[in-house]
Amino acid sequence: MATIRDLVGAIRQREGVEAAVVLGRDGLLIDSQVLPNFDPEHIAAHIPSIINAAEELASAAKRGELVTSILEYERGYAIVSVLSREALLLVLVQSNADVGKLLFELRRNRQHIAALV
Repeated sequence: MATIRDLVGAIRQREGVEAAVVLGRDGLLIDSQVLPNFDPEHIAAHIPSIINAAEELASAAKRGELVTSILEYERGYAIVSVLSREALLLVLVQSNADVGKLLFELRRNRQHIAALV
């Protein structure tokens, strides 16, 4: 059976992926594989406030539970996928990567990924 480390490694190996980080809702790092110029603990610490704001928006807009948040930046994307009530997956992707294919794979495998955490 695959482990969380296997999952993180598989995501990180995708073309254009610079970081794959699994973290708790409190921002504490569970596992990660990142390019050398990234500090996964520092990055993970910023995610809870983003997710909390996105969940507040979902409530106000009556959108239901947050599933995935996609942030587009000048030099790439940050994709945050809710795995469970306790865990999140952050994937940092270069701007020229095939984000659509990655999103499809994350959606298709969400329950399997969540079972590993």
